[in-house]
Amino acid sequence: MEYLMTYGWAILIIAVVLAALFQLGVFSGGNLGSHATAGSCQVQKSTVGSSLVGECNGQLPEFVGQFNGQNSYISVPDSSSLFSNPNAVTVSVWIYLTTVFTNQYRAIQGFSDCCSAGAYDMYADWITGNPNGFEVVNSIGSRQVVVNVGATPANTWLNIIGIYSGSAGTVSIYKNGVLEGTITGVPSGIITGSSNPMWIGGGGAASWPGYIANLQIYNTSLSQQEVNAIYLGGIGGAPVRPQNLVGWWPLNGNANDYSGNNNNGQVVAGVTFSSSWLTTTGYTAP
Repeated sequence: MEYLMTYGWAILIIAVVLAALFQLGVFSGGNLGSHATAGSCQVQKSTVGSSLVGECNGQLPEFVGQFNGQNSYISVPDSSSLFSNPNAVTVSVWIYLTTVFTNQYRAIQGFSDCCSAGAYDMYADWITGNPNGFEVVNSIGSRQVVVNVGATPANTWLNIIGIYSGSAGTVSIYKNGVLEGTITGVPSGIITGSSNPMWIGGGGAASWPGYIANLQIYNTSLSQQEVNAIYLGGIGGAPVRPQNLVGWWPLNGNANDYSGNNNNGQVVAGVTFSSSWLTTTGYTAP
């Protein structure tokens, strides 16, 4: 009884504090999850209450797509959902080149070859000296191309975002959240569709030599603020505008589309999903 009289108030205070912390969720698995070991998060399918069917909550992914630069790519079937707005498209992707040759590598081979009408494409091109480019192609097959102005080194993760706005008549490209170039006078209504599949990682002579992760496609022109949010979200970041998300391939262990549109990809040739990418590439979060 004397012990309880002496320490009872202290025990009561501790109990109240612990109860308050538990109520705030400090001890919940969801909060602990945000502090998980780097590289431990893998996107999982979900069917509860969101237009996104899976996300990593900003953690680093367990896997990223690794392409051999020779014949590996992921084929995504043609889909009208990926061309649902003829006047706008935004493509965001994280890329890492393991080597640089005098060649052209396509991170996203549009839904076409380079000059088919109604499609879009993102690439790195050392043939012309233009390192990351983004292009859309109008109805008569004329390329509307913008390339960034800075050299793109090997062994560096970059977030590249290409945006087409038919209402503004522009095509722009961003690197790590910074606007690198814009062309004006671009026709409206360009994104009309294609009967060809999209190739992630290029293919053939344009196969990507390195890693690709977190490819997101929107049927709208994202704002500068949203571009910054994608970059600052890092390589494991969730999409910023789910209501306009038409394709999302984290490449976190598979080629599935997690946008809810079921544009799942098929792995071709030597694509692997690297679990050692973090050690190999030395990624540093923004």
